Amino acid sequence: MQEENKKNGYAPIGSGSKRLLVIRHAKSSWDTGTLNDFERPLNERGKRDAPEMASRLKEKNVLIDAFVSSPAKRAKKTAEYFIEAYGRSKDDILFVSKLYHAPAEIFFEVAENLPEHFNTVAVFSHNPGITDFVNLLTNDLRLDNMPTCGILAVSFQGSWKDFSKARKEFLFFDYPKNT
Repeated sequence: MQEENKKNGYAPIGSGSKRLLVIRHAKSSWDTGTLNDFERPLNERGKRDAPEMASRLKEKNVLIDAFVSSPAKRAKKTAEYFIEAYGRSKDDILFVSKLYHAPAEIFFEVAENLPEHFNTVAVFSHNPGITDFVNLLTNDLRLDNMPTCGILAVSFQGSWKDFSKARKEFLFFDYPKNT
């Protein structure tokens, strides 16, 4: 995958390191009172924001080796917008059930169990755990609330199994209203 991305003109950020992109699902709909929380879809704003944020990420020339998502409908659809922007198949999304309403500890566990051949991974999930998680990654940024479709990127030296203990370097934070 890395060779394919390089061929397509994407350059890695934070060279020589692992990178984690933490992405909250795009804005979801509360209009469907009969659906359970897991089945809530994206609303119209979410359907606009997700492709826009995927485009912004591509403009940063960020390689993504793996797309990992909560299986909940709104996180899944957000991940699909991103993977499509990268010209990859929706079948390449890795769904991790534990990411649905996960506390921060689960995000660390998921990261520590990523295959070593992945250098840059995008993880799609939900609040409140995603906000708690990003606030534990670095001292460079504190968020009261991870915005919908917000992206926070960090890098670290070492292997995924050491993610929790590793010193993370803040790379960037972007969100739809950051224009």
